[in-house]
Amino acid sequence: MIKDLLTGLGLVAVIEGLVLALAPLRFEDALEMFRRMDVQTRRRLGLLAVAVGVMLIWFGRRVIG
Repeated sequence: MIKDLLTGLGLVAVIEGLVLALAPLRFEDALEMFRRMDVQTRRRLGLLAVAVGVMLIWFGRRVIG
């Protein structure tokens, strides 16, 4: 369980680090886009991301392996 949690957190850090290292200006553009969104839209987008993440974890654990 802890191994899986650390693996997941490590993957998030790698992906976020790659975004910042390879496309810092695009990242700033994305942040500006989020700043222009209203709070409710950002909240819905966050909940959608959570739902997709949960489905991917479920799919990876139950269907694939």
